[in-house]
Amino acid sequence: MVKVLFVCLGNICRSPMAEAVFRDIISKKGLADQVFVDSAGTAAWHTGKEPHEGTKDILKENNISFDNMRARQINQTDFVNYDYIIAMDDQNIKDIKTDYDIPKDIVFIKLTDLLENPSVKNVPDPYFTGDFDFTYELVHKGVTNLSEMIQQKIEKSDNNG
Repeated sequence: MVKVLFVCLGNICRSPMAEAVFRDIISKKGLADQVFVDSAGTAAWHTGKEPHEGTKDILKENNISFDNMRARQINQTDFVNYDYIIAMDDQNIKDIKTDYDIPKDIVFIKLTDLLENPSVKNVPDPYFTGDFDFTYELVHKGVTNLSEMIQQKIEKSDNNG
């Protein structure tokens, strides 16, 4: 099973949005039994809370479930349990590198690294910008590309196994 963790600051806007959209795409591709996805924050401020209303609204608009999603803080065991850890911005990357030991065998990148010619360097935090539409656009493109990458990896593994 391939395991993917999306990370932002508080785990109520960007990373749960990415988790929900990625889950939806993976499910539609018929890969839900082969890919596990979760999200976390670098900070613990919102632990146990549901996604932000703006995130929930844009997910509802796009008919994407966010059922049973609750904020949590990233921890060291995540670096053992996940194959991909996808951060939303440079500060998330910096905080994670400062606070945790990152194994060499995991993919640890920013979501914008998955975009071809991104218009921005980081996924803006709509908690501060209020622009959930732009964040959704970036997240959707990034996780779509990630899903294709992982699907190819699974298919290659199935053909070689």
